[in-house]
Amino acid sequence: MQTSKTAGESFQALVELMDTLRENCPWDKKQTIQSLQKYTIEELYELMDAINENDLDGVKEELGDVLFHTIFYSRIASETSEFSITDVITDVHDKLVRRHPHIFGNTVVENEEDVKRNWETIKLSEGKKSVLSGVPSAMPALLKAYRMQQKAQQVGFDWNNHEQVREKVKEELNELDEAIQGNEKSNIEEEFGDVLFSIINLSRFLDIDPEACLEKTNKKFKKRFEFIEHQAKKKNMSLDSTSLEEMEKWWVMAKDV
Repeated sequence: MQTSKTAGESFQALVELMDTLRENCPWDKKQTIQSLQKYTIEELYELMDAINENDLDGVKEELGDVLFHTIFYSRIASETSEFSITDVITDVHDKLVRRHPHIFGNTVVENEEDVKRNWETIKLSEGKKSVLSGVPSAMPALLKAYRMQQKAQQVGFDWNNHEQVREKVKEELNELDEAIQGNEKSNIEEEFGDVLFSIINLSRFLDIDPEACLEKTNKKFKKRFEFIEHQAKKKNMSLDSTSLEEMEKWWVMAKDV
């Protein structure tokens, strides 16, 4: 839908709507920064769903919800004079200018990797204690591993090629086998984590998104398993009374559906 409003006018209207809701709606009035967290996470996952499904109308809608949450947090913080939405916008604007000296300064870069290295160097100069400090602790473990590996790579701590990473995967699998033989759960958990970490490293070297790959496999499994359920229902059978052989036969059939 086209609108005659400018971005600034639309943004201001949303800020004013937030003010009205905060002052008059019982639900909005009782929210805190802490209580909003679970809803924000939900909105972010809905945005990811829309992106993965290439649903651009959905992406637009979910981006609006995420933007509204940003304004909501800022409104709550402004009530105790912590910060305002203007502070949020100003801070991110200034940070982006500061971290792009090749655009707004005299720094010369040759490629994307130079930009990434400069970014991490500037972050450290701003007071960050570690290159990895920008990876949120609450981030899901798979994505966290991927991001930590990316950040370490940006300062030169990395393998040279994917063949080396493949060998590391094999090494970790061998160590997992040894841990399984030892039958010590804590060792098994540690080695299993090392296997996952090395697999994620391999995905990075192959330039593929491990989260997206796993989600594709999840969807494939769901589709095939639901086919099995449908076949059992057609025969008036319950899955727990269906033989594994029969289910495997339906699983193979599902690959052609």
